[in-house]
Amino acid sequence: MACDHTDSGIAMDGHGKRLSRTMAQLVQELGSAFVQRQQLDAAMADTFLEHLCLLDIDSEPIVARNTGIICTIGPASRSVEMLKEMIKAGMNIARLNFSHGSHEYHAVSIKNIREATESFSKPQYYRPVAIALDTKGPEIRTGLVKGGDSAEVELIKDSLVKVTTDNAFKEQCDQNLIWVDYKNITKVVKVGGKIFVDDGFISLLVREIGPDYCIAEVQNGGILSSRKGVNLPCAEVDLPALSERDIQDLNFGLEHGVDIIFASFIRKADDVLAIRKVLGEKGKNIKIISKIENHEGVRRFDEILEVSDGIMVARGDLGIEIPAEKVFLAQKMMIGRCNRAGKPVICATQMLESMIKKPRPTRAESSDVANAVLDGADCIMLSGETAKGDYPVEAVHMQHAIAREAEAAIYNQQLFEELRRLTPLSQDPTEVTAIGAVEASFKCCAGAIIVLTITGRSAQLLSRYRPRAPILAVTRNAQVARQAHLSRGIFPVLYREKVHEVWAEDVDRRMHFGMEIGKARGFFRSNDIVIVVTGWRPGSGFTNIMRVIKAP
Repeated sequence: MACDHTDSGIAMDGHGKRLSRTMAQLVQELGSAFVQRQQLDAAMADTFLEHLCLLDIDSEPIVARNTGIICTIGPASRSVEMLKEMIKAGMNIARLNFSHGSHEYHAVSIKNIREATESFSKPQYYRPVAIALDTKGPEIRTGLVKGGDSAEVELIKDSLVKVTTDNAFKEQCDQNLIWVDYKNITKVVKVGGKIFVDDGFISLLVREIGPDYCIAEVQNGGILSSRKGVNLPCAEVDLPALSERDIQDLNFGLEHGVDIIFASFIRKADDVLAIRKVLGEKGKNIKIISKIENHEGVRRFDEILEVSDGIMVARGDLGIEIPAEKVFLAQKMMIGRCNRAGKPVICATQMLESMIKKPRPTRAESSDVANAVLDGADCIMLSGETAKGDYPVEAVHMQHAIAREAEAAIYNQQLFEELRRLTPLSQDPTEVTAIGAVEASFKCCAGAIIVLTITGRSAQLLSRYRPRAPILAVTRNAQVARQAHLSRGIFPVLYREKVHEVWAEDVDRRMHFGMEIGKARGFFRSNDIVIVVTGWRPGSGFTNIMRVIKAP
């Protein structure tokens, strides 16, 4: 890639000309060093407003996408051939939704994901793919509509309907009566409160409360079918965080070696600790990502974040539990606090919803994906788009393309300065080294940061400070490589060679392997500047060496 700055043809003011001169000087000083020139005018602005003014639609996107892409695996995407295409398109994490499907069904999906991943055998093409188990969680559902599973009934606006917990009506739902499986519903809802059914498409207003029922007025009518989800906004639902089925699902995940748990409907820290207890010693290295899906979870966010490995902003149920116009506030708050804490955060639900049936997204969806990246999300997720959609591969391609453009437009320098200011003083050698490595990468426009890691912590600390350069994390641990996709900017490199008896030689071999992969993927080329971060002795927890070298 050429490093000289090319004029986009856009007229520049005096400050823009000064920036161009600065960049020309930078290129002259660094010689043939690789300079990421994508949105470089904007990247070198003095203020955020100026950064926005200098964004250029003719600028090329960055070479490497830093944001992880999570794909839900379903009927449209579970074949080995389709999974291979999705991996090539950019899938990093495969999500299995345990609200649907049997254990046998998911076991086949896991086998297919691993087969598709291992088909890329050459080191330069191998891409570790993590497997995430998404729990069903404490859901409330309606009963069966009269007439069986496929029967439907229409609820008419302004009519009255009885919502009951009496098991005699479990299979007798109709336009006048709805059975729900939550026995305490009459204790947590109030007169004037709302009951949402089927993702909020049907809205009921509570008028009267009885011992095992409540009378509600239909505010928004619609077609009701069997076993639809129920939401109770602003009510403190006292369902256990883990049902017997969830425990069985977690044990299934342990047996099949999943890497990540997406924990549904987390309301407090104890919910996360309960999952950790079930995973036990065998699952101590599995990452738990808490899904925030209701008002209580947002309110108790800090305590949940403290005990979680990361957060998912699950906007589907969240948009029902809190007013739709406030969802963006919750999204920005949660992403900001995760960035400050240095923990991964995922933005999910309806990102490219229209691509379930259409080959191109709406303009609003494209902007939504880009804004999630600009907000600071480490990963973006596809749900129905890849699980049941007509265009699963195209949806992954589209998220990949949007993320690359959005990442080039991030004001990294300001972000780094703010993250550094917000971080309390640290005497942790690894963290101090990570801060120094990221700052050095900005100073010399490094092509990449190569880090040798055992547990993945050094790579995650580098990611925390959001370098502009990609982070190549070289590790022998396959699970660490797969889980690394949760953090922005980390490109895991799985090193399969045996440990050399001379430790210094082993370090050099791993470092050069990282160099080879970086050049093969086009992150940098010979004589480009690369930052290398290593430890001073064997083992984990000893990272404290940073070197600035030229790629061979």
